[in-house]
Amino acid sequence: MKKITVLGFALLVSAASYAQSWKLDKAHAKMTFTVTHLLMSEVDGVFKNFDANITSSKEDFSDATFDLSADMKQVTTNNDMRDGHLQKADMFDTEKFPGMTFKSTSITPAGAKKYKLAGVLTLKGVSKPVILDLTLIGTGTNRQGKKLVGFKASGIVNRTDFGVGAMPSAVVSEEVELRASGEFSLN
Repeated sequence: MKKITVLGFALLVSAASYAQSWKLDKAHAKMTFTVTHLLMSEVDGVFKNFDANITSSKEDFSDATFDLSADMKQVTTNNDMRDGHLQKADMFDTEKFPGMTFKSTSITPAGAKKYKLAGVLTLKGVSKPVILDLTLIGTGTNRQGKKLVGFKASGIVNRTDFGVGAMPSAVVSEEVELRASGEFSLN
């Protein structure tokens, strides 16, 4: 019995050491959101300060886990008045909740280089499950010999599920489209 336990532990350590950690290259990444205003136009927002990491032990990333964090005080819509309102208690309430996080819980193949990425999004102190469409854009090596991978993700969340904004959906849509893309390098 003791030999089996030691062997099992050795296999777990071996598998864990094979997992690779990928760090976001912020110079080649972006994260945005879009809402509809007055049922007739779209307003885009940009997350100016965010970070993400991937851990995976498979070359096709079919076992990958994603962790993302964003500074909600650094969100811009290119309109100072609107940006100021986004910081207030009825919107992101950044004094109490300065950050947003996403932590994946599962990844499911959905076609060639496509996945469904399930996870928990936490915004304004509220955590909810979400499913994102994830695409593996490509893999390669840069001129310095560093391994790279590129992903893009998108999905729809309901702002009212997170207590963001009390205005009616005819003024600002309840559905918010989130989009992120970026290159990651092997640590």
